[in-house]
Amino acid sequence: MPPVFAHGAMRLYLLHLLTEGPKHGYDIIQALTDRFGGTYSPSAGSVYPRLAKLEEEGLVSTRQEGRRNLYGLTDAGLRELDERSAELHDIDADISASVARLADTLSTEIRDNMRSVRADLAATAERYGAGKRRTRRDSAAGPAGESRNEGAGHAPGMSPGGPIPGRSLHELEHQVDDFRLQLRADLRAAAAGPGVDDAAYSTIKVVLEQAKSSIRAVLR
Repeated sequence: MPPVFAHGAMRLYLLHLLTEGPKHGYDIIQALTDRFGGTYSPSAGSVYPRLAKLEEEGLVSTRQEGRRNLYGLTDAGLRELDERSAELHDIDADISASVARLADTLSTEIRDNMRSVRADLAATAERYGAGKRRTRRDSAAGPAGESRNEGAGHAPGMSPGGPIPGRSLHELEHQVDDFRLQLRADLRAAAAGPGVDDAAYSTIKVVLEQAKSSIRAVLR
């Protein structure tokens, strides 16, 4: 994938973001992520060294706020932006083009991933369905059929072709409950932090719907 920012462009755009007021490093990263609509999120390793360089050049000031640095624009930084306003306009146009390009790439990747997930889940459901059909045929065949399959492919304590014991069903219910609680905690943690972008939302929704369909198909 080609670079999102041309050489030196992120440096100037960081100055531009600070015209809105002082920001912590995390807020700057989030502002960049928002500008790209969640299609790109810069790493701390790409942002903080540039902020440190801008501070060395006198274009950015920092002050401690608790355990974090608060970055602000200096008069020299404002002059730099004024002198390079035409470049900043071009950078913003490049970002818009990058957003469209990255969105197309992500859409293709999501479609490919979803096809793979659907295929895997459908294959799993089909394997279980085929196993159930074989079990029914063997049960219908009588003692000889039961003898051929005794002890093969069944969990301990489960008779071939028989119903799943209540204890095992409760274990599955506990697994579903644990999954729901863990997923809810992860979603709430994401909402309290960087949030969930459109790509992640679409992926999670499709995976959950497909998983639900596959599980129900197995149980029928």
